[in-house]
Amino acid sequence: MLTKKEKIAYGLGDTASNIIFQTVILFLTFFYTDIFGISPAVVGTLFLVVRVIDAITDPLMGSLTDSTRTRYGSYRPYLLWLAVPFGLISIITFTTPDLSDSGKVIYAFITYTLLMLVYTAINIPYSALGGVLSRDPNERVSIQSYRFVFGMLGGLIVSACTLPLVSWLGQGDNALGYQLTMVLMSCLGVVLFLTCFKFTKERVCASQAIRLNLKQQMTTLWRNGPFKVLCCASAVLLTSMVLRTTLAIYYIKYVLGEGDLVTQFVTLGMIGNILGCACAQPLSKFVDKKTAYIYLQYISAAISCLAFWLPSDSLVLAFGVYFLWCFFTQMATPLLWAKMADTIDFGQWQDGQRLTGLVYASVVFFIKLGLALGGALAGWLLAYYDYQANTVLSETTKSGILMSFTLYPAIGSVLVALIMKRYILDNKTVRQINADLATSNNT
Repeated sequence: MLTKKEKIAYGLGDTASNIIFQTVILFLTFFYTDIFGISPAVVGTLFLVVRVIDAITDPLMGSLTDSTRTRYGSYRPYLLWLAVPFGLISIITFTTPDLSDSGKVIYAFITYTLLMLVYTAINIPYSALGGVLSRDPNERVSIQSYRFVFGMLGGLIVSACTLPLVSWLGQGDNALGYQLTMVLMSCLGVVLFLTCFKFTKERVCASQAIRLNLKQQMTTLWRNGPFKVLCCASAVLLTSMVLRTTLAIYYIKYVLGEGDLVTQFVTLGMIGNILGCACAQPLSKFVDKKTAYIYLQYISAAISCLAFWLPSDSLVLAFGVYFLWCFFTQMATPLLWAKMADTIDFGQWQDGQRLTGLVYASVVFFIKLGLALGGALAGWLLAYYDYQANTVLSETTKSGILMSFTLYPAIGSVLVALIMKRYILDNKTVRQINADLATSNNT
């Protein structure tokens, strides 16, 4: 049984990670289009192209962490080694040098690529660490609930503080404001990663040293049916979530016509995220994780559709519906990450290989693929509906933003629910697999 102190320490690692992750989701598209001056279509393409690099680096990083052996464990040391580089590159990404239009695109491509590389290098071992803190299935849900509650606290810091800090630190120079804001955010992130490293401990180890090369590991992993279902679900889920979250700023500023309320809107959403994550563990005690996850997706889809029909002057309802969408959507997130550890057990039970780092690396790749597709779709849809930054938009453009913010993400949630119906690891099956593994380890 893990102490609350260790669970909180693990969760603080995701606070650090989300300070950057949520900044990218909430503000990077807006930063590129309205601050740095890059066209939305180029921004969308940029997000997608970088995923090609991740297709190579993610499995390599996962395999590397599985092979790492230090006195600190296999996954924890990366938090120590990479916390400072992660902070520095985050600052550089939100820096706006005076360049030509093509120079800005090149700079954005290089810095965003570096940011995603270092994010991969620290987030994959951090995610895998959650799978080796405990073998108990119920404890895993608790660990992931702590993780995402504290992760969303990072998002709350970002949503509540970013724009006020940009205004205060920039004193009218938004480009400088973003840079100095990221200096503060990054310093906090470094401290939190180091705290996570210090107060956590790896307990679940592979039953044997991994002797397979990367190709053999990938072949073995791809025989894991539940793992493949999670990969597909993760990609579709993040595509729809990021599309909606990215367009939240545009929705409140242009569709509702309340640009001064952006901070309040996204902050309320983060509060919904936190409360939703906190409710995941109590829910899992009464409802099977698979069943709960599917129905939460249907609920999220219905709420997202509801927002489409709200009158543009119904601010209270718009805020309330966004809060509910965040609450139910994020209630499912700890359940998804707990399932990842279950698929690792399934792989060990099926093939005798415990590929913890590679499983998390692969799922994280599909999550980042969804992140890229969602960001790309947001940029492409803005361009398609003829969005022009800081101008009075036509009703057609506003309608396009509204549909992209509400109906399109709802379709994604329904697809995720349908995909998850093919997931075979219900609670009863997971308990039997763990019993078999425990018997095998004791013989």
